[in-house]
Amino acid sequence: MEVVYERVAGLDIGKATLTVCVRTPGPRGRRSETRTFPTTTRALEVMRDWLVERGVTIAAMESTSTYWKPAFYCLEEVLEVWLCNAAHIKAVRRPKTDVRDAEWIAQLLEVGLIRPSFVPPPEIRRLRMLTRYRVQLMGDRTREVTRLELMLEDASIKLSSVAASLTSVSARAMLTAMIAGERDPQVLAQLAKGKMRIKIPQLVEALTGHFTEEHARLARTMLRRLELIETALTELDAVIDQACRPWAHQLELLQTIPGVGPKVAQVILAETGGDMSRFPSAAHLASWAGLAPGVFESAGKRRQPEAQHGNKWLTAMLVEAAGSVGRMKGRNYLSAQFARLTARRGMGRAAVAVAHSILVSAYYILSRDEPYSDLGADWLARRHDQAHARRLVAQLERLGHTVVLDPAA
Repeated sequence: MEVVYERVAGLDIGKATLTVCVRTPGPRGRRSETRTFPTTTRALEVMRDWLVERGVTIAAMESTSTYWKPAFYCLEEVLEVWLCNAAHIKAVRRPKTDVRDAEWIAQLLEVGLIRPSFVPPPEIRRLRMLTRYRVQLMGDRTREVTRLELMLEDASIKLSSVAASLTSVSARAMLTAMIAGERDPQVLAQLAKGKMRIKIPQLVEALTGHFTEEHARLARTMLRRLELIETALTELDAVIDQACRPWAHQLELLQTIPGVGPKVAQVILAETGGDMSRFPSAAHLASWAGLAPGVFESAGKRRQPEAQHGNKWLTAMLVEAAGSVGRMKGRNYLSAQFARLTARRGMGRAAVAVAHSILVSAYYILSRDEPYSDLGADWLARRHDQAHARRLVAQLERLGHTVVLDPAA
């Protein structure tokens, strides 16, 4: 095959060491030179200097867990680095060693048989680290609330059946009193505040149970952990808001999409980088995120494809935004699409389809630098009626009639 890149390097990365194969022109064809380095910072700097000395202009590596990051960040300062999907460069069956893997990556790279994955610039990578950590903290909070609810079930306390959330002000006041030793359900129910006070009779029944000292110790620990998580989330939100200031305009545009609030907009920005020129089209972006409609056809028959692989952080947040669109009272195109698809395909598939529409809208909003323009809740119905009219006109014309449409007033 024709050599596309003359001086290349292939890296096979592990946790403690990495193997580098350098391919350069030689008097008798292509020449390979392989060395193994530790993955410490100083060793990576020595590896970088060695590649520069050999005149390497481009390097490729597999996306192995998170072990690729130190090597990638070290090399991107001095040469072009490609992060490649491991599935795309899997070799044929052969004796497998780190040296052979590095040589294989270098050989694929020099003839142009691999392509790089999307790696955002450093400032976006830092923002992405913050938004992903926030998602993990939110997951920790949800799991702790679930543990608290299960513990209360063990004590026959049905507070979660009456209160909208165990983290509400009223629910926390009741739990704090129970931990302090109060067991009278009448007294506990009177701690309800605001709209919860109309549920005092139900609260009396729900708070009648067998709450013991052991339950109180567990509840105290769980509430303390919830307070720590919520404090961390509050501080992290402030840090993320500060980090997002350079992209305030893009975030404002993204929030014109129904269902997209500040947190969803921040995740879209952090995961895509906000620069849509990196994606050739909206379809490429949807495929990268794992929200593109799958196609599986064999022998003329189409089957339901497996779930698409993609950016799980972006997909999860967009599906959550789609769910909020489905609960909207005001009618718009996305809520109408959700309702229409829910009736035909179920709520799960409707949420994924609406998430795809939100991502496509975000692509064009950021590409054209203009706010979201809603098509209207009746757009799908109008398009169906127009298509039906065109089909009827075509049928009449095939029968030899001339059709002139005169719309009713």
